[in-house]
Amino acid sequence: MGAPAPFSFEGLIELTQATAQRPYLYPSTALAGVLSKIDYDAHAKIMFDPKRALFATGLGRYPITFVHLGNFFRVPVKMYVITNGVAQEFNYDAAYFDKPSDSPAHSLPPGSGFAGFRLQESRVGNQKTLNWKHNDWVGFMGASYFRAIGELYQYGLSARGIALDVAHATGKPEEFPDFTHFWFETPKDDNNRGVTLYALLDGPSICGAYRFVISRTKGVVMDIDSVLFLRRSVSRFGVAPLTSMYWFSEKAKPTAADWRPEVHDSDGLALWTGSGERIWRPLNNPPRTMASAFGDNNPKGFGLQQRDRDFNHYLEGVHYERRPNLWVEPLGDWGEGSVQLVEIPTDDEIHDNIVAMWVPKKPAEAGDIYRLRYRLHWLADEPYPSELARCVATRLGNGGQQGKPRPKGVRKFSVEFKGKSLENLPKGIQPQAVLSASRGTFSLVFTEVVPHGVAGHWRVQFDLIVDGKDPVELRLFLRLENETLSETWLYQYHPFQSSSGAIALPS
Repeated sequence: MGAPAPFSFEGLIELTQATAQRPYLYPSTALAGVLSKIDYDAHAKIMFDPKRALFATGLGRYPITFVHLGNFFRVPVKMYVITNGVAQEFNYDAAYFDKPSDSPAHSLPPGSGFAGFRLQESRVGNQKTLNWKHNDWVGFMGASYFRAIGELYQYGLSARGIALDVAHATGKPEEFPDFTHFWFETPKDDNNRGVTLYALLDGPSICGAYRFVISRTKGVVMDIDSVLFLRRSVSRFGVAPLTSMYWFSEKAKPTAADWRPEVHDSDGLALWTGSGERIWRPLNNPPRTMASAFGDNNPKGFGLQQRDRDFNHYLEGVHYERRPNLWVEPLGDWGEGSVQLVEIPTDDEIHDNIVAMWVPKKPAEAGDIYRLRYRLHWLADEPYPSELARCVATRLGNGGQQGKPRPKGVRKFSVEFKGKSLENLPKGIQPQAVLSASRGTFSLVFTEVVPHGVAGHWRVQFDLIVDGKDPVELRLFLRLENETLSETWLYQYHPFQSSSGAIALPS
């Protein structure tokens, strides 16, 4: 352990502000040659010795293990332990890790540093012995990325401390600040349900102080308090960013691109606006990078979700059907801005190609200070579900009528809703489809009960006739007289021509 020094969150904020006044120091590249040899496979074989875990003995239900540097995690991160307001560094030692005899990691010099950490599941048995379930439930690794398992015990999408200039239209490169220091509070008793930690974020354009209060519930809940200082202006300032993967689904997929029916960590963006509207926006794997903005004032929440929980829709041992939903709940006044969704083309599941974030309306300029509080819910569902019917499927096909020649350039949509608000409709009464588009014309619009479905399961079908290849913004919800029955379905359609008539993404 390093030398003791006083610690408080207020002191960390002061340190962060002072750091922001100085020029940014780029991380050293002295170890790059060795780290480049610690590839994915080599890194996976370097295991932290659990007997050396932080809080492995004594107080605290959740031991903390540390992650080794490697090709994908090159920036050393300092770790500290706080006891009664005094912090001491938890110094790196190569002996903490078990490594194969031929591991490139043996070439690293002493004191190289950690890359990140994991929170392990609760210890059981004798308090003074190490005997916990061998799986982690939170991990912080690389830049400002972190993730947690949901209540279905599966990792999936990630969160970040901040997102700067994601997919900016001018081609301005995205910036990835790093969490460079972490401080862990020593638990005061053995009955605590979580962990409190602090982090310092540093990058060319920003410095930030963060407090995380992380609770192990049926999933994981994180209360985050952040104070951010801008060194220079940022064109797209993304707060509480979520990062996920969407390749293809039942909605549309390239012909024979993969044997599985669907591959995605998330299938849609859910919004709960400041005015109370519930919105569902299915994700796309677009023909080119697209950024969509949903303007709002003091949003109640937003999140990337995996609504399709049927294993038979994935047929995959990595269990996409168990991937967690991640919901952002603003705490306090966030003011005007927009939830922005960035969708990037991908041809494989190894790339995270989806980003959702809050972007304040006021431009983020050098010298600005932000204090933002929010709560992250890593669950199987939304934390505050609505009574409105939800969209449960979006399907695209060739337009026209079955058994008749299909018209060219016409796309059919089938959108399914399910929920309590549709269960008890009077016999013979059909909900009205309220439908609009940014351009194009509709035909063959109708609603019907999904055949052989459960009660309250309806679908809307319609054809869209539209020229050109520019995106079309679609909007739909169900209504009965003046009563709204469903959330609002928003969809960005990219017209394309297919000589085979197959459902496929444009080349």
